[in-house]
Amino acid sequence: MACGLGAKVFLLDMNLDRLRYLNDVMPANCFTLMSSPATIRKLVKEADVVVGAVLIPGAKAPRLVTRDMLKTMKKGSVLVDVAIDQGGCFETSKATTHGNPTYVVDGVVHYCVANMPGAVAKTSTLALTNATLPYAVEIANKGWKRAMQESTEIKLGANVIDGKITYQAVAEAFDLEYTPVETLIGD
Repeated sequence: MACGLGAKVFLLDMNLDRLRYLNDVMPANCFTLMSSPATIRKLVKEADVVVGAVLIPGAKAPRLVTRDMLKTMKKGSVLVDVAIDQGGCFETSKATTHGNPTYVVDGVVHYCVANMPGAVAKTSTLALTNATLPYAVEIANKGWKRAMQESTEIKLGANVIDGKITYQAVAEAFDLEYTPVETLIGD
């Protein structure tokens, strides 16, 4: 949206294919860069707004902006931590609510509302339902085990079966034992 409004925007990612795609479709005022600690350190110093939208499915978000980097930012600048539901990607992030959405650290405003889609509950519920209902129907019709045996997507959605953690990133995030899902569903 900021790009469409004419703001100078830097889009950082680790995925070169995604960066190439964004470079092709975004307007000329949006610049794509490979994400690195050095690039982040450089850009936060001049940024008015930094949106952290890191997602590593099933895992905690990495801390991309440290407290030391925060101290180099302009007073009154804003950090928006979209990754707060996965622990946040800024060292100074702490979950807030829609009722009390912001706080200030070292002159930098933080917006770290957990469950941001809750601000548009009906719309987000409809979107989530449309995305997940086909899987729920498949599980209901076939049973969870057969559905996982026949659908890679459903199998990839397993986190815990019979008390065993079947999603490696979740096991690592909480330092718990990982059990491959295949050993529990009997392909």
